[in-house]
Amino acid sequence: MADACNKVQGQITSGAASFSQEAAAVALRANRSEAMAMREAFLRRRELVVSMLKEVPGLKVNHPQGAFYVFPDVSHYFGTSNGNVSINNADDFAEAMLTEAHVGTVSGAAFGNDQCVRLSYAASDEDLIEAVVRIKNCLKEFK
Repeated sequence: MADACNKVQGQITSGAASFSQEAAAVALRANRSEAMAMREAFLRRRELVVSMLKEVPGLKVNHPQGAFYVFPDVSHYFGTSNGNVSINNADDFAEAMLTEAHVGTVSGAAFGNDQCVRLSYAASDEDLIEAVVRIKNCLKEFK
């Protein structure tokens, strides 16, 4: 009896709630033009950020296939300093970008690669351009 109850309980508690199922059905039937416009905007932003980051000496830039993050390898800058701040790992790189360039990134150590940082491109084109310019200018000072 306990085994049978366990099977029933597993099926009841692991499924999507009925209101979530209804919301998904409405979303699937809805006009997708706004979603497609957002998709195009994110694709454009991805291409913008990737192309600009590839111009930053020392960065190895991937071409993301999902979400809205780019995950460049920044290990070229490990062991460098601008006189104030030293970069010895991805945590230091993220901290340096925040304090020196005023751009928020996240160490890749939290995402399985401590050679990289994560940078979101879920922002306006203008803000993304400004962020990458700041990163590029900041990194010129690290030797």
